[in-house]
Amino acid sequence: MTVVTDSEKLTCVGSAMGFSEGETIEADGIYVDHSVYGRQFKIDSLRSVAPSDMISVLRYLGSGAITGIGEKLAQRIVDRFGDDTLRVMEEEPERLSEVKGISARMARSITDQMLEKKNERSAMIFMQQYGLSQNLIVKLYDKYGDGLYNIIRNNPYKMVEDVPSVGFRTADEIAVKAGIETDSEYRIRSGIIYVLQQMAYLGHCFIPEEILYENTLKLLSLSGESIREIFEMQEEALAIDRQIIIRINEKGGKNIYLGSFDSMERFCAHRLKELRDTFTPYEDTEPAKSGDIVLDELQERAVKECLSNGVFILSGGPGTGKTTTINEIIRRLDEQEISFALAAPTGRAAKRMTETTGYEAQTIHRLLEISGDIESADKKLFYGRNEENPLEVETVIIDETSMLDIYLLRALLEALEPGTQLILVGDVDQLPSVGPGQVLKDIMDSDAFATVRLNRIYRQAGESHIISYAHMINNGKHIDLSVKYPDFFLLEKEDPGTVQQYLVQLCAKVLPGRNGITAGDIQILTPMRKGPLGVEHLNEMLQKYLNPPSDEKLETLYGNTIFREGDRVMQIKNDYNLEWEVRGHYNVSIREGKGVFNGDTGVAEEINTALRLMKVVFDDGRTVYYPFEKLEELELAYAVTIHKSQGSEYPVVILPLLSGPPMLMNRNLLYTGVTRARQCVIIVGSGSCVMNMIDTDSEQHRYTSLKERICEL
Repeated sequence: MTVVTDSEKLTCVGSAMGFSEGETIEADGIYVDHSVYGRQFKIDSLRSVAPSDMISVLRYLGSGAITGIGEKLAQRIVDRFGDDTLRVMEEEPERLSEVKGISARMARSITDQMLEKKNERSAMIFMQQYGLSQNLIVKLYDKYGDGLYNIIRNNPYKMVEDVPSVGFRTADEIAVKAGIETDSEYRIRSGIIYVLQQMAYLGHCFIPEEILYENTLKLLSLSGESIREIFEMQEEALAIDRQIIIRINEKGGKNIYLGSFDSMERFCAHRLKELRDTFTPYEDTEPAKSGDIVLDELQERAVKECLSNGVFILSGGPGTGKTTTINEIIRRLDEQEISFALAAPTGRAAKRMTETTGYEAQTIHRLLEISGDIESADKKLFYGRNEENPLEVETVIIDETSMLDIYLLRALLEALEPGTQLILVGDVDQLPSVGPGQVLKDIMDSDAFATVRLNRIYRQAGESHIISYAHMINNGKHIDLSVKYPDFFLLEKEDPGTVQQYLVQLCAKVLPGRNGITAGDIQILTPMRKGPLGVEHLNEMLQKYLNPPSDEKLETLYGNTIFREGDRVMQIKNDYNLEWEVRGHYNVSIREGKGVFNGDTGVAEEINTALRLMKVVFDDGRTVYYPFEKLEELELAYAVTIHKSQGSEYPVVILPLLSGPPMLMNRNLLYTGVTRARQCVIIVGSGSCVMNMIDTDSEQHRYTSLKERICEL
């Protein structure tokens, strides 16, 4: 056992949420030697222990753990009662009034707090046997109070439904320790919901019953015909409660939906048809006379189709003239004084849309005026614009529509009243959304709405190897990597260590300063999160070389990640309540709002250890101050996954490609990675790996039924 005193320092890594400054803690774990940061203590579990000496008691009371007691008053209390302080506070609290500055009323308040914390402390002691964090135990106690004991003993799976921080696996571990049977109806019921939720994370809106059954049994480590009967009973019970929806498919089997997905797909199909059928066509004005916009025959047809239809889809790969076509559509709308709004799923995509059109574009979240509590039961509180308060424009144009998931499509369509025109622009060959659904593909495949797919590569675009190679990749054709073109080349390397060295050299020394390239212009995109070429390891390594420790840069440790001033960071979950502001000249706030979203990237400009805040300035100009406890929502972004890069564009993209999970190493992923680059693509790794990806047209199938819902109407 190691005791750390005030004069010593020990770097611990792991989560310490739920503890206050001044608390005495015991930690279980192991010592590890970090390749960058040296000797550390890796925490497996933490627990609060009662202070046992005067110094510890003074530190605990002075930390603010008890409302009304600050450092000076804590000192007077300890000076008066010494080692007997805690006993007096719990057993003879009236004696606290012997201390100068404490009235009888204040003594009673302190007593109440001590009693309240004593009950909570008892719950913590009881729950520690289940290996839960202090932070989670506090949340559970706040939810259930003394009823927590019955929940644990009888049905810990209820916590999954009631407390967002509790996942199935946590509840399952508690259930095992509490002696609950492995074939418990509660366990199977909770397992079914968990599997459906996990499938949604993979992009599915439903799954066939047999796949659900197989995955549930695998999750629960169960087998046997008796389990099938319990499974079907619980499936039926969940359907009665409307937690799941069961639909018979064309083969007579069952498709199982989480209840929300079935209703979302049906609503979206109905609203899209309604927008199509209630639209009054706009006037078809003359094409632009100036040389600024010149359309070919297919582009002109796209403009005419757009002006005539309430729902219009414009698709096409890079260099096929989507931007030119959209600019002409906008010109004709503007000419007729038709009000319109431009939006995209991410801040980067919205910023690029603003630059290419000359009109302000915003994120869909901001367009819909997101607000409210993320855990509110009334999901409409998420958005200020909805069916009761629709958008007040005649046309809405959405770019990068391949990124739309079913959640965001539903929210958007709720905010469009009948008669509003919706124009969807995107590349259907890009990766589908990170969230559930394949919105653009399903809408296009339904053949129910006017669609033009641009396919001609323009001469200037054709001179770019990025664009020409992207189209070859998309068509399954091998590209020539034997020649190092200025805008596209391969550095053939055979092992991860050498690839890592070259990534550092390119980012730190070779590229910055060449042809006007800055360090911020370079983005490493990788297929995976784990492994030597995954984002987790690469970010740790790149931070060491690109933003090393410095006496002039403050830093803070959260979990296993060190955040340092100057770091590139990314938001990794939607947070609808984080406040942001945009500052103009003289640092004056010109706009403010709420909401930072999964995939938003920026720079950690300032860390204030006294206030426990980190200032992040995002690429679209928004400034956010993160409390340290919110740093779990951020990760380093020197390297990001190709999936996370959707909707973004970078001057220089570096792709480390050697090998990876077969489900990731495919044509679709390579195409998306290449098309993120504006000036140059550098592949560091194996040419044969690149060719294998081009040959592998095995994008994971998604179970969605938006297309079928549209066709039914």
